[in-house]
Amino acid sequence: MVGNCAISALIDARGRIVWWCLPRFDGDPVFYALLGASAADADDGFFAVELESMQRAEQSYDPSTAIVRTRLYDASGQGIEIADFAPRFELHGRMFRPAQLVRRVSPLHGHPRVRIVVRPRGDWGSAVPTLTRGSNHLRYVLPSTTLRLNTSAPPTYVADATWFSLHSPVSLVLGPDETLSGNIDETARDFEEQTSRYWRHWTRRLALPLQWQDAVIRAAITLKLCQFEETGAIVAAMTTSIPEAPASGRNWDYRYCWLRDAFFVVRALNALAEVGTMEDYLRWLHDVVRHSDDHVQPLYGIALEHELTERIVTSLPGYAGMGPVRVGNQAFEHRQHDVYGNIVLGSSQAFHDHRLFRRADRRDFDLLERVGEQAWVLHDQPDAGIWELRTRARVHTSSSLMCWAACDRLGKAALVLGLPERAAHWRERAERVRARILHEAWSESRQAFVESFGGKDLDASVLLMGEVGFLDARDPRFVATVEALERTLGDGPFMRRYEAADDFGVPQTAFNVCAFWRVDALARIGRHEQAREYFEALLAHRNPLGLLSEDIDPKTGRLWGNFPQTYSMVGIVNGAMQLSAPWDRVV
Repeated sequence: MVGNCAISALIDARGRIVWWCLPRFDGDPVFYALLGASAADADDGFFAVELESMQRAEQSYDPSTAIVRTRLYDASGQGIEIADFAPRFELHGRMFRPAQLVRRVSPLHGHPRVRIVVRPRGDWGSAVPTLTRGSNHLRYVLPSTTLRLNTSAPPTYVADATWFSLHSPVSLVLGPDETLSGNIDETARDFEEQTSRYWRHWTRRLALPLQWQDAVIRAAITLKLCQFEETGAIVAAMTTSIPEAPASGRNWDYRYCWLRDAFFVVRALNALAEVGTMEDYLRWLHDVVRHSDDHVQPLYGIALEHELTERIVTSLPGYAGMGPVRVGNQAFEHRQHDVYGNIVLGSSQAFHDHRLFRRADRRDFDLLERVGEQAWVLHDQPDAGIWELRTRARVHTSSSLMCWAACDRLGKAALVLGLPERAAHWRERAERVRARILHEAWSESRQAFVESFGGKDLDASVLLMGEVGFLDARDPRFVATVEALERTLGDGPFMRRYEAADDFGVPQTAFNVCAFWRVDALARIGRHEQAREYFEALLAHRNPLGLLSEDIDPKTGRLWGNFPQTYSMVGIVNGAMQLSAPWDRVV
C-alpha cells in the first residue's frame, strides 16, 4: 500500500497499481483490477509499467517510509526500478497531501524495453474515459472526475501502450486535472525526497519496543495511512469485497470508520507515543456523538455519513472471480452495544495526557456521560455483537464488557476532573455491570466465559477481558477461558472467531486479530515463551512487505479478507509492545 492520508493505492508484486479509489478511500475505484476485469474489457482497471520478457520481480519499502520500490528483471539481467508513493510533507505551514500518485521509473541494467499501460475506468469499471493529449500530459475524462497524467515519457507511447527503450529515468504524476508548474522529473524527484524525509521523521518520533522494530514501524505507518486526515476518521481497511474465505460470500465493504476498530488503532499508536492520530480522530468522534441521538451507529462514513446503504455491483466479477462486489455496509443499521464503550475508551486518554494540545474538559465529560448512560441502559440488552451477526440478537458478553469499560473509564475521568460524586456514580454502575457479567457469562459446563449471557458457545472476543482490565489475568476463570478457547478455536498459532455457525455457516478461516488477542492473553497469564512463539509465527505469515489482511487459511497460510486490515496491524504493534525485552537490556 502507498498513500498519504488523503488517498491510497494498492500495488501488486509486478508493480501494477490495481486499486485506487477517488476522490477518497470510499470512492469509485478508477483502478480496480484487484476485483477483476469488467465484462466489456478484460484488459482494464490498472496502471502498469511492464518490462519486456520479464522473468522475476523484487519489491520492498524504503525503510521507515511509505515509498515502495519494485524491481523487474528480464532473462538477460536487464532491469528497471519503479518507485511508487503518494506525496506527503509539510508545505507553507500545512500538510501537502494531494490526491496524486507519483511513479519514477529508472533503468537498472542495460537498455530495457518497457511499456506503460494506463487503463482507468469510472463507475466501477463501466465507464470508459475520453482520452485527450497535450505536449507532456494525457487527460482521462470520466463522468465524475478528470485525471491528468503528467509525464516525461513520450505521451504518445503511453497513450498507445507502445514498447520503447528506457535509456534514462522517466516520471509519471497522476492526479487531478491540474497543470504541473515545474519540470516533471524535478518535481517528482523533489516530491520523493520530501515524502521520504517526512516519513523518516515521523517514525523517528515513535517510542518503539526493542524487538521487532521493523514490523512495528511498518504496522504504524500502515495504520497512519488508514486515517482520512481531513476529517480524522480511520477506515477498517482499504478494500471492499475480498472474501474472508474462498467463494464464501463473506464479502464486505470495509472502507468506513467503525468506532470499534478506530479505538484499537488509536490505542496502538498511543502506545508508540503517536498521539496526533488520536487528536485528529477525536475531532471526528466528537461530531459523531454531538450529532447522534441516544443511538450511535457502529460505523459511519469518513465524512460523518450516516446512510451507508449496501448494494451489489454487477459490473465486476470480484476478487479471483469470487463475487459479489459490495458497496456500502448494512452494519450501519445494526445495534452493537459495544460501540458506547469504544467511544469512551477512545476518548479517555484525552483526560489524562498532558502532551495534548487540547486536553478533554468538563464539557467533553458531560458529552461522554450521554454515551455512558446508553452503555448502562443497554449493557444487558440483545444486539448484533462484535461480529455483526445479521439474523440473530443476543446479550453478547463482549458488548456488555465494553459497556462496563464505558462506566469504568468515566469514573476515572471524573476523578481527574475533580468530580467525586460523578466518580462514585460511575464506579457503582461499573461494579454492577461487572457483577452481572461474572454471573451471566460464566459457564460451569464449559469452564469458560462464553459468547452470550446464559449461552454455551465459545467466542474469542472474551479475551478482551484481560486487555481492557476487566479481570486480573491470573484469575482462574480467565486462565480457564484461555485454555478452553485454545482447545476449541485454536489451530496452531491461529484462532477462529467463534465455534457456532453464523448466517453463512461455520467460518472456514482464522481471524488474525483473534490470534493476536490470544498472544496477549498468553503473555498476561504467564505463558511468555508460547506467546512469543505464536507471535513470531504470525509475523512470518505477513505478506512480503509486512502487511496483513483480515483472515488466514491455517492449512495453506494464504491471506484472505480485506486488506490491509487495521485490526491485524494493531495486533502486530500490541504483540511487540507486550512481548519485547526492555531497552535496559542493551543500553
